[in-house]
This record gives sequence, structure tokens and C-alpha cells, in this order.
Amino acid sequence: MVRDVESVGVTDVGVPLRQLLAAVGDPLVDVLAAPRGLDVEVRDVVIVDPEEESGSARDSDFALVIGARGRAAAPLVRAAARDGATVVAVKVGSDPEARALRDTAIAGGIALLGVRPEVRWERLEAYAHNAIDNARLTSDADVGEALGDLFSLAQTVAAMTDGIVSIEDTASRVLAYSRSDDEVDELRRLSILGRQGPEQYLAMLREWGVYQRLRAGEDVVRIDERPDLGIRRRMAVGIHAGSQPLGSIWVQEGRRPLSERSERALLGAARLAALQLIRQRSEATAGPRLRENLLAGLLEGRVDARSVADNIGADADRPAVVAVFTLRPMGSVDRSELELHRAEMTGLISVHASAYRRSALVTTIGSRVYVLLPELPERSAAQSALSLTREIVAAAKQHLTSRVQAGVGSAVPTLDEVAESRAEADRVLDALVHDIDAEVATISDVRAQVVISEILTVLQGNERYRDARLTALHEHDSEHATGLARSLLAYLDHFGEVKAASSALHVHPNTLRYRVRRATDLTGIDLADPTERLNTHLQLLLTKRTRHR
Repeated sequence: MVRDVESVGVTDVGVPLRQLLAAVGDPLVDVLAAPRGLDVEVRDVVIVDPEEESGSARDSDFALVIGARGRAAAPLVRAAARDGATVVAVKVGSDPEARALRDTAIAGGIALLGVRPEVRWERLEAYAHNAIDNARLTSDADVGEALGDLFSLAQTVAAMTDGIVSIEDTASRVLAYSRSDDEVDELRRLSILGRQGPEQYLAMLREWGVYQRLRAGEDVVRIDERPDLGIRRRMAVGIHAGSQPLGSIWVQEGRRPLSERSERALLGAARLAALQLIRQRSEATAGPRLRENLLAGLLEGRVDARSVADNIGADADRPAVVAVFTLRPMGSVDRSELELHRAEMTGLISVHASAYRRSALVTTIGSRVYVLLPELPERSAAQSALSLTREIVAAAKQHLTSRVQAGVGSAVPTLDEVAESRAEADRVLDALVHDIDAEVATISDVRAQVVISEILTVLQGNERYRDARLTALHEHDSEHATGLARSLLAYLDHFGEVKAASSALHVHPNTLRYRVRRATDLTGIDLADPTERLNTHLQLLLTKRTRHR
């Protein structure tokens, strides 16, 4: 039975799907597929009933599939696509359901949003309806007001350049600036106090051709020191959206010379600032967050790779690499301090990654920060990613108070396979957790540790592989307050070298010999058999891992 569609919003003004997502977005929906990109137009919101088969939606509609979940919604997704709808929203449970619906949407050329199970449909409808109604009101917003987190960006650039930073719009109005106890020159002081550069200084900069060069492209412009005018040495770069200038970033030299990385830091920061300034006031923070959410979905295998590629302007058929970073605090820190350090690390990573590749993406999942490097050269993809990762960790060592470790996944041939690169990068980083001196590693550096970790994971998930003899040994230790299992593990860790193993345990060699002999007597394990010895070592390592978690 086909029923009339209930239209819940009618307007003559369309809104790009990208802007709709900025208004709706996290935590209500996830972008699962966008085969025609995120700039397709949405004009209306409609509710689709499960009993409808066709005629439910019209051109450029946003269809809410209410009453059908998962695979059961597939016929409605196909029908909405045939009717010309731009996007369809469905409540999705398991990953297999999401993948099946994603394939259906891609085949039909319609964007698919996965609605979180706990989200109420009326809330989603209200946000979408308001976003469309407000499209005309927000379309003329002053791009210079979309500050986003520019102050944080300015502070990051200041740390990377050893200078004093300000970010300005095209009218030379100061949008954000770095905090500094360094000595500022007259131009900087008056600019901050007046929120705009003083006219006599601006006139000189125009006369020198500085603004013309900043508007012309991405080249970093150097301005020599002028003691007679109270101007110190500084560098500047233009912020652009294509050929349109949006503003500029300035860094003044303080007590120390500007660092050698200043030009690269300015270039990356300009590209990040552009992502914020090109959005209207209501989207100043939602736009970058959308990119982060798309990357998180791609890394977790929930989002179609070509949808992400379209959003970032990348070629989905070229090699890509994922690198993952985490903080290793020096000493104890409270939660707020840890979050501050993590934010500083994320800002530093974003600047470097954006300078290296305009299409690079950065997102945070849990306590880890992930970087997607797309469109890498085929012959040197892995080496390029490794070099950038080392550069980031080196910069973090200089500017952050916490240590940073990173794992680099192998290069994958296309963007569709980045989840594999991410999984490998995670395994590599896991292998570094007990190596306080390691900073950056690839699978080739820690292959043995990763292989053992994978084997232990398999053992942990299959009780039938557990060796009952060693379970009994642990129970004996618990009952009698002995350390037979721990001593046996140390003995195996040190390849049977009694002196080294006993030293690690801080016991006499004869004590260790007795404990090993006692352990083998109780279990019946023959350590002369290499297979038995390997199995015993793995089983003991598994118990150690389980108890330490």
C-alpha cells in the first residue's frame, strides 16, 4: 500500500548537503556514502513510510526513512534514489547492515546518512528543516567573522616558528593572535590594541607591495627589519580559497630568530585557516568537524572512500598512508592538563600535515590522533609518510612537554583500503607502549612484537586453546603464594640463561633453578621440546598481558 508522503518542510531555497551536515551533523548522523559529493542541493525534507514503494520523494529531497531499519530499508533507499532525492537517512545497527545499505546508496547515486539508534526522528527533522529555512539568511554572512579556533591555530604557529603571530582578514582586521611575553614591535602593539593595523603602517606595506604579493598566491613574504620605523623582521602568507584572498597570517620575530620551519608552518596554517574562514558564522567549527567525522568513518570502514575523496578534493585511486600519534606524558598529569597537551599535539600535527598535503585529514579517535595522507607518489608513498611523521614527532619534542610516539601504516594502493593501513598503524603503536625510547616505527621495525601480539589476541579469544596445565600452575601460585609461573616466564624470556633471568627477578640463581624445576614437575611440561617451550612461553605471555590490562 502506497500512502501520501508527509512533507515536513517546503522552501524555494536549497542548501548544499555539506551545510546541512554542519547544522545537523555529529552526534545525530554519520555520513555513510556520498557518491555525488557533499555539494549536492537539498531543497525539502520528507518522511517516507515503509509501505511506500515509489513516488515518495521528489528532486533534491532529504528523505527520512521512519519505521524501517538496516537491510529492511534497502527498497526505500532505492526508491528514493529513483525519485530523485538527494539524501536519505536510515537508522542502522550493525556494521554489516551499514555496509549493505552503503552499497545500495552508491549504486543508486544517493547520499546515505546513518542515524544513531538513540536519536529521535523529530529532533533530526527539526534540525534539517531549520538548516534549509536558514540557508538564505546565512548565505551572506561575513566570512571574516568565522573565527573557528583561530586563536589556537595562532598559538600553534607561534610555537612552531618561535615568533609572535597574528591572523588578519582582507581588511587587515586582527582576527586572532598568539599569547606572548616576548617583546612586540610598534606595529604589532598598535594592531592588537586597535584590532587593526594603523593606517600609516598599512600604507607603507602597500607601498612596498607586500599586500599585492600576499593576494597573488601562497608564497611566503619576508619583510626586513626597519629600526627607524619600529618594525622588526617578520614573515607573512596569504590565506586563499582558490584565487580568492581571505586574509593573511603574520609572524613577528621576537628575542630569538624565526625557526627554519617557519615558512612551512605558515603555509600549513594558511590552508587550515582557509577551511575556517570560507564558512559562514554558523559553520565556523562544524565544517572542520565534518571533515574529521568523515575521516573517522573512513578509518572505521563505515564511510565510502570516494565520498571522502570528493570532499577533500583527492584522487581515491592513488596510494595513501595512515599514521597514528599518541601522547606519553612525562610523569603524572591531571586530566585537564592531558587534554591541553593533546590539543596542542593535534594542532601541531594538523599544521604539518596540511603543509605537506592540502588534502590531508586529521581526526581524533579516543586518545589517538590519526593522519590520512592521500595521493602519495607510488614509488615513495611509505617513505614520504615516514619522513613527515618523523618531522612531526621531532617538532613535538621541541615544542610539547609530553613525549609523542607514532606508528606508520603501510602504503595502500587506493583510498578504499586505508582501514588496513590504520589497523597496521595501531598495531605498530601498540608495540611501542613498553619502549620508552622509541619515537616512530613502521611494521618492519616491530614486526616480531606485532606478530606475537596478534597470536596472543587469537589465544585470548579462544578458551579451547588455553593450556590447562599452566592454568593449574597459576592456581598453585595463588594458593601457596609462590612465584613459579613468573619465574618460568623470566627463564623463557632470557632464553634459559639462569644468571640473566635470576638477576631480572632479583633472586639467587639456585632459587630460580629450583622454581623452574618445580614448575615443570607440577605441569609435566618438557622444556627440551621446542614446540612445548614455545607454547608455554605464549601461554605465560598471555596471562601477563591479561593481568596488566
